[in-house]
Amino acid sequence: MKFFIDTANLQEIQEAHDLGVLDGVTTNPSLMAKEGIFGHDNVIAHYKQISEIVDGDISAEVIATDFDGIVREGEFLAELHPNIVVKVPMIRDGVKAIRYFSEKGIKTNCTLVFSAGQAILAAKAGATYVSPFIGRLDDISTDGIQLIEQIVQIYSNYGYQTQVLAASVRHVMHLVQCAEVGADVVTCPLNVITGLLKHPLTDIGLEKFLADHAKGNK
Repeated sequence: MKFFIDTANLQEIQEAHDLGVLDGVTTNPSLMAKEGIFGHDNVIAHYKQISEIVDGDISAEVIATDFDGIVREGEFLAELHPNIVVKVPMIRDGVKAIRYFSEKGIKTNCTLVFSAGQAILAAKAGATYVSPFIGRLDDISTDGIQLIEQIVQIYSNYGYQTQVLAASVRHVMHLVQCAEVGADVVTCPLNVITGLLKHPLTDIGLEKFLADHAKGNK
């Protein structure tokens, strides 16, 4: 399973990269705004900075919601770097644009997916990735992990090449459950990735080993 980090913070991206487990990055306008990055030129410059850190797919989201606008923005973003993946919303013109990009050899990430039916449309259109938002489904008392499992099964049934990218992953158990049901990718904040390191018995064991070593060297 691939690990993507869901942020526009360069320090966090660098930290995840330095850990040696980072496969890519996902961003969106909200994450850019959180880092104080506004304006077309600043956003583009930031994508270029990310591409200098990460040797993996970087999802860059379009703002347009009409077919021509999505295509125009997507083609521009795809020209920035070979690793750029055009992030397109699950709407009618978005699906049409994904088909267009697929035929042009441009990688896409279909975002804001909340049902198996939407995931089927994305795969049929040729999306590289589909992003079901599990945390937001949990917020409305719907089982996000069950949706991931359902999409993985459907794609397996028909040999769809679209990768299931579990998004809105909020905690370690989300990540582990996504691995259990066969998600191809998870994208999450840095604290979820580093949270995998933590277990109280590891801390207790290390403390004892070091204490015993210190005794032996007296």
